Amino acid sequence: MAWRLTVAFMVAACVAHAGATNPGFVVRVTSKGLDYARQVGVTILQKELSTIKLPDFSGTFHIKHLGKGHYSFHDLLIRQFLLPSSQIVPVPNASLKLSISNGFIQLDGQWQAKKSFIKDHGSFDLKVEGLSVTVSLALGSDGSGRPTISTTSCSNHIANVRVHISGKASWLLDLFHKKIEAEFRNVMEGKICSIVSESIKTKLQPSLQTLPVTAKIDHIAGIDYSLVGPPTATAESIDVNLKGEFFDLAHRSPVPFSPPAVAFPVDHNLMLYCGVSDYFFNTASFVYQAAGALIFNVTDDMIPKDFQMRLNTSTFGTLIPQVQKMFPNMLMKLMMSSPSAPFLKITPGNLTVTPTLDIQAFALLPNSSLAPLFLLSVTTGVTAKIAVNSTRIIGNLALSRLLMTLKHSDVGTFSVAVLDVAVNYYVSHILLPEINDKLGRGYPLPVLDHLVLTDLILKPQQDFLQLGANVNYG
Repeated sequence: MAWRLTVAFMVAACVAHAGATNPGFVVRVTSKGLDYARQVGVTILQKELSTIKLPDFSGTFHIKHLGKGHYSFHDLLIRQFLLPSSQIVPVPNASLKLSISNGFIQLDGQWQAKKSFIKDHGSFDLKVEGLSVTVSLALGSDGSGRPTISTTSCSNHIANVRVHISGKASWLLDLFHKKIEAEFRNVMEGKICSIVSESIKTKLQPSLQTLPVTAKIDHIAGIDYSLVGPPTATAESIDVNLKGEFFDLAHRSPVPFSPPAVAFPVDHNLMLYCGVSDYFFNTASFVYQAAGALIFNVTDDMIPKDFQMRLNTSTFGTLIPQVQKMFPNMLMKLMMSSPSAPFLKITPGNLTVTPTLDIQAFALLPNSSLAPLFLLSVTTGVTAKIAVNSTRIIGNLALSRLLMTLKHSDVGTFSVAVLDVAVNYYVSHILLPEINDKLGRGYPLPVLDHLVLTDLILKPQQDFLQLGANVNYG
């Protein structure tokens, strides 16, 4: 159901390592978001309540001087069920309160009555006015880190019931219409809360349990979106704290750093805000670097034909003569690796990465073995761009500067400045496009099916990205 999925997303939705005090990913549902859930939810709840199956009921009546008689009402059918006024509010610390007022129900059916020699039947219509329902919902999390929701209390009240009975002997039932109206009131009040509570138990709670608390990225890593604790509520919003942490699929171990605090600015213009900590991105770097996935090989066949700086000893020999002298007319290979995980730094309005690369150059010998030539240490300045759509976070890197030093040489000393053009080209035109291809595939957001994020904004804050969005069910 739409409202169940919408609330499910907003309770757990476009979700730190063990023992950490801060989450890596925070979802804040604003009062505007809760109001949207209320609108969608009450519309669907109204439709569901309109399908209430009311039982036939019967009873006896006693009329002075005429004695006891028997009546029954059957084929009861709800024609209209309106819930025009409702409100949902968060209640500190982890609950929601849904209030519905001024509800209206219209139904009709058939009746029959019997009193000795008097027997008749006919139709009736009934109007229920001033229906009010109050439901309290407790938010929590289970042992697997999935969100939970349960009904802690439900009450409803009907202000007025009016019955109009048609038929030749309708005067019989008109004599005790108050009893009939009270009977209808009891039946309706007994049904409404049971349906609401059962709907929460059998539909909304299972929907929350389907939230993907882990998402596989590739053969190396996955993301943990499990809750680090129950959702917390204030008078204006609900916060859902998720681990927001990459992990190695083959061997999971704690990362050696903790998430920073995510301090949302006061903003309630959109339905929800996500705080994506730099911890989220940096655990990705840590996992891929530890798994040996940040090693890239560059060979001559990867270089476009129109680029004059070929990756062979003849070309490099014009820059470093000893290379051609020691290894004449041979192809070369560069192995680029990151000695440490490159970390993303997020500050207001800016995202930067300053990775360090080791570039080991080899000559490819005729027997296919590798002869080491030199090892460069390259410090790069990289600007990061991050975008978001309704399901994924997408990244892109651009090289802004490059500084080289010579760590070791097997071909004698030389000035690294002679390699500036070649290395800049290899890094910006071969290495970065390969990385950007992977970043462009994006990381999945913890979004339930059929929910679409709209009106997206993305704003770098201190130590986290603030993602804002409205939500549509479609």
